[in-house]
Amino acid sequence: MIRSPATGSSVPMVRRYSAAGVGKRLRARIEAVVERRVITTKCAPAGGFTLAERWVVILEDGSTRFVKVADDATSRRLIRAEAAILAELDDDYGAGFDGFDDHPLKPLLVLEDLTGSFWPPPWRPGDPERVLQTLQRVHASPAPDHLEDAEGLRPRLDGWTVVAEDPAPLLGLGLVTSGWLERNLDELVAVSARAPLAGDALLHLDVRSDNLCFIGDRVVFVDWGLAARGNPDVDIAFWLTSLHAEGGPAPDDLFDGDPALAVFVAGSFASRAGLAPFRWGAGKIRMVQRAQLATALPWACRVAGLEPPDGPTR
Repeated sequence: MIRSPATGSSVPMVRRYSAAGVGKRLRARIEAVVERRVITTKCAPAGGFTLAERWVVILEDGSTRFVKVADDATSRRLIRAEAAILAELDDDYGAGFDGFDDHPLKPLLVLEDLTGSFWPPPWRPGDPERVLQTLQRVHASPAPDHLEDAEGLRPRLDGWTVVAEDPAPLLGLGLVTSGWLERNLDELVAVSARAPLAGDALLHLDVRSDNLCFIGDRVVFVDWGLAARGNPDVDIAFWLTSLHAEGGPAPDDLFDGDPALAVFVAGSFASRAGLAPFRWGAGKIRMVQRAQLATALPWACRVAGLEPPDGPTR
């Protein structure tokens, strides 16, 4: 079970596969990566939003590993990208990387088993500060040359221009009225366009509670498939909306970057949260995106000097 940031209720997130566990061919591929025999396999709690199989395997020496197997074009792309970045991470803020086995249809990753770690929410005293400290270490790490600069991702991430072309999905959420949007959209588009994305820092670019956990003194980030190179404040701005949606402090209390990034982040969620689900898990991710928009939009209006949203923000 995880705690839904949109409703605060516990929602089941376990996807069921064959009761017999992984098949013989998949088991053999895992064993080739870890160079040990797999004794037992079981379904892992699936908190992700892609069509990827997730398994915990117990090896002959009693140790466990987490295995993620792509199952569609999106998960194949993300797993391959994640393997490329994990192979170059040299610190403990990423899950231990045992190896990658490529395959035309089902590439797989074998990673440290983090299923027994503490996954927020709830956020305990000091947890947000620990995440910020670890993000500083992430951002100070050399960014691999193959990563795209976040500025090149602007057309995909800058959502206010998308909202301007089709405001219906945002208006359907009930967070703002059409009158509010008409009065404020031009300024939101203009401010978002000034948000500084470029930089040399290693960015995770998908920092949320379901993508991080605490294990001992470590803060570990998972799901690196969207990693990029850019302004470190981009990571922080996106994460703070998630944190606040789950009962944490307001983004204003922790963010000291360019205020335009608050508007940029709000636009990214504004262009997505109202879209129809398009694959397994998208209904849940839309719920998460709406929760983040409900915190990002008032923040964006505060920093841009705009009137607050005129719909319910919770």
